[in-house]
Amino acid sequence: MHMSSPTEADFLGIYSIMFWTLTLIGVVKYVGIALNADDHGEGGTFAMYSLLCRHANMGILPSKRVYSAEEQLLHNQSKSAKTPSNLGKFFERSLTARRVLLFMSILGMCMLIGDGVLTPAISVLSAIQGLRAPFPAVTQPVVAFLSAAILIGLFLVQKYGTSKVSFLFSPIMVAWTFTTPMVGIYSIFRYYPGIFKAISPHYIVHFFLKNKKEGWQMLGATVLAITGAEAMFADLGHFSKKAIQIAFLSSVYPSLILTYAGQTACLINHLKDTDQENIGKVFDDAFYKFIPRPVYWPMFVIATLAAIVASQSLISATFSVIKQSVVLDYFPRVKVVHTSDENEGEVYSPETNYILMVLCVGVILGFGGGQAIGNAFGLVVIMVMLITSIMLTLVMIIIWRTPPVLVATYFVPFVIMEGSYVSAVFTKFTEGGWLPFAISMILALIMFVWYYGRQKKTEYERANKISAERLGELLAKPEVQRVQGLCFFYSNIQDGLTPILGHYISNMSSLHSVTIFVTLRYLLVPKVDPQQRIAVRRLGPRGVYQCTVQYGYADNLSLKGGLYVGDDAGWFDKLMLRFYEFLHSICRSALPALGVPLQQRVEIGMLYKV
Repeated sequence: MHMSSPTEADFLGIYSIMFWTLTLIGVVKYVGIALNADDHGEGGTFAMYSLLCRHANMGILPSKRVYSAEEQLLHNQSKSAKTPSNLGKFFERSLTARRVLLFMSILGMCMLIGDGVLTPAISVLSAIQGLRAPFPAVTQPVVAFLSAAILIGLFLVQKYGTSKVSFLFSPIMVAWTFTTPMVGIYSIFRYYPGIFKAISPHYIVHFFLKNKKEGWQMLGATVLAITGAEAMFADLGHFSKKAIQIAFLSSVYPSLILTYAGQTACLINHLKDTDQENIGKVFDDAFYKFIPRPVYWPMFVIATLAAIVASQSLISATFSVIKQSVVLDYFPRVKVVHTSDENEGEVYSPETNYILMVLCVGVILGFGGGQAIGNAFGLVVIMVMLITSIMLTLVMIIIWRTPPVLVATYFVPFVIMEGSYVSAVFTKFTEGGWLPFAISMILALIMFVWYYGRQKKTEYERANKISAERLGELLAKPEVQRVQGLCFFYSNIQDGLTPILGHYISNMSSLHSVTIFVTLRYLLVPKVDPQQRIAVRRLGPRGVYQCTVQYGYADNLSLKGGLYVGDDAGWFDKLMLRFYEFLHSICRSALPALGVPLQQRVEIGMLYKV
């Protein structure tokens, strides 16, 4: 966003806003508080939801934790020492409150995915924008197409996994966090050595008193300074808390403070050389304006590589969020591939990857400029931060038992500050802010519909389940035979047998000598001990067993079925068969055309290796 007639005092006020926003939200909220609200090393809104559910029975999903003997002893001691808080009791009693909490968690996840659509677009586009300064003949459409080409290449290599190139990420980010503050320091000493006087909050007060509504609307632009904070928290599972804290405080935070200070100093200097007619355009390409000409091209290369790394981090975070949602049965089953044997958190989803690619390229070609994407970018970022603040407050009250005075000291200023940002970015809703919001709401609707349908299916199975006694009666019929072999049935219920069994026996008049009912149970914990993953018990008649397989939302769950393309297949076969898989997944079944009633139909599938 541009200001009509910016002055030196306006720039000092904007820098003061960015400084305190980075300090309060980046350092105090996320590094100092939120990183401690992890769920066994996992971060993000859903991890906090999992944490709350396990400690106060606030969930709708199954939340029973699987404990080792030592963990069970500590868990029992902690539960006996603490009684639920009044707020915790309220959530336990109120189904509506628990549903609202779940909706907030899902919305937070969906907004992070919306962030994953816009971050690659705005990061790469802003970096490639640097071509226009030395080459004015390069038009904005050319910049957009180059940015789209880079992103397409980035998405196409996702299937190989980030471990193949991750060794390059650290040197790139070290170069970025070292060179940009060096340029910032150079600009400070050259253009405006007194820039750090803007740390005084009175410049913020003066800025808002002078600019009023226009100053309030500028908050929608300054929020871009902290866009990576939520992704840092959500990506906690790939790093340790201590590593993130050290990296942010020793490298990222001082680098950003010095870089923004240098840019502000440079912009203040540009005011002297800009006529009144074009003074509103002084913000254009602010980053590249403050880079000295001798180091322009090295900085352009580093900025482009850093933008690619930033894009990769959001893409990886999106894959992780989708995987968690699939494992917890809140999202339609999409293919999830583990691309690393060493890092279990490194996953890849082909369907998600290509949808993200289409959306990112569409955003770049549709919006064209970085400013337009920036308008769209801020809305979901600050809204998910507000959701995190609310859930973090619940963690403080219910789990940490933080004194009310300290809770209020955190909650009131942060909700006011982030609420102000939300109100400011909503003014850009019609100028692009609707896009990520629409993506988030569509994803939330998909999750809700999927969960609702699965719940209805489970309720039906529970209402029509077959007891062990009823199974004995079915097997006692003279026309029903026990045949040799092993047969598996998938069941959504544990306290009985799925109605499918009665359907099967009625149509096949037989049951295998060994019949196992498999139930996958997804727990609100990141991982389940492999030794406690599988539980088997006998159900009534001889040879009938119940097998419960328990998974956490960060566990590796890999079940193959349908069509398997061998590694020795040629590229043409792979291409055609992948396309066939997609067509097969969306086509109608041929069975209804045969007129066979559902009550008399049994479908059997197998794996084809081609």
